[in-house]
Amino acid sequence: MSEIQIIIMICNVLAFIPAIVFHEFMHGWAAWKLGDNTAKAQGRLSFNPLKHIDPFGTVVLPLLLIIMGGPVFGYAKPVPYNPANFKNPRRDDLLVGLAGPSGNLVLALVGAALMYGLQSMYTNTAPEIFIYFYGVFLPIFIMVNLYLMFFNLLPIPPLDGSSIFAFLLPEKYLPQYYRIQQYALPVFLIVIFVLPYLIHVNLISMYLNVTAGNLATLLIP
Repeated sequence: MSEIQIIIMICNVLAFIPAIVFHEFMHGWAAWKLGDNTAKAQGRLSFNPLKHIDPFGTVVLPLLLIIMGGPVFGYAKPVPYNPANFKNPRRDDLLVGLAGPSGNLVLALVGAALMYGLQSMYTNTAPEIFIYFYGVFLPIFIMVNLYLMFFNLLPIPPLDGSSIFAFLLPEKYLPQYYRIQQYALPVFLIVIFVLPYLIHVNLISMYLNVTAGNLATLLIP
């Protein structure tokens, strides 16, 4: 493995950690603001990465994707909340679901603002650490946050898109949908890893390239 490959791998890890932590923090913060303090009472309203780690979604899956050279995405341990504490459970459940991806969009915009603000300093005479920060880390930081945002908008449990899908479903179908959610992890693994090998097309990568990839092109100078 070359030096630049090691640097890119390190930058992916350094970008992924704040992205996933802020994503989960935003879920808990939104639930708290909407009247439910479950996440806060359980210590999940925190920027401590250890509070949010899911062994597979936060560690194994991103590492596999980094090694495979694909888009880096994943998920953390879901933030607990009780919709019964919301004034409008269906609407507020949707808002909590959207809060995480919205947090990633904010971080991507912050990264883009930094790139535009520091663009004049990115020259051949700049310190090497700044060149790596500007030319490697910040683009990766933007991409990782966009990948996380759009990946989590997929309507597959346990991703945030499932909350959006549930909001759009007629109420009479919700009990059946919630029963299906107990099989969330097997379905998720099949869609992510098995389906691409069966149909020889990686639909997730195609979706992320069209969504996150095109938006990154607009944001990165």
